[in-house]
Amino acid sequence: MVLAGDADEKGLSELGEVMQLAFVPEDFDAAVKHWTEVMGVGPFHLMEGIHLDGMKYRGEPTEAAFDLALAYWGDIQIELIRPRDDHPSIYRGEYAEVGDGLHHVCILVDDIEEARRVCDARGAEVVIEGALGDSRVIYVDPGRGPGSLVEILQQGDDGPGLFAMIKQACEDWDGTEPLRKLG
Repeated sequence: MVLAGDADEKGLSELGEVMQLAFVPEDFDAAVKHWTEVMGVGPFHLMEGIHLDGMKYRGEPTEAAFDLALAYWGDIQIELIRPRDDHPSIYRGEYAEVGDGLHHVCILVDDIEEARRVCDARGAEVVIEGALGDSRVIYVDPGRGPGSLVEILQQGDDGPGLFAMIKQACEDWDGTEPLRKLG
């Protein structure tokens, strides 16, 4: 997408394809049950007590921690997030006003700094940033508030293998053990 007068600038959609739909359900356990029993998506792989290294919310350090569970519906990753505390983050307050609806989408990029430049040029505010191991992530608000956040992830060395393992487990899932803890 190119806007008039900005022929040399990319739109956010040109950074990559949406690979994930993410939700911050009001009842995490009920959401897992819905996705696995009604939608037939699973198993979900749970990672608990995540805190991003150097995590900032709107430019200020935050100690926010959260749990997340990942599964695949075909090629689309489904993420369920459970905040663990009330520290400033996108999982509480104004960005959580979507209830059980879509919270954000995620795209993968090779260069997070180029993605940040594109977001800045388009007026998409970075609301969360940080790292998990050698993966780097920013969440941007392109201007429409709750439900319109875009997560932009530059995966580290372990990311592709982890996602492939989860996707394979979902392809082979027989309906047992719908929520599985990851180390």
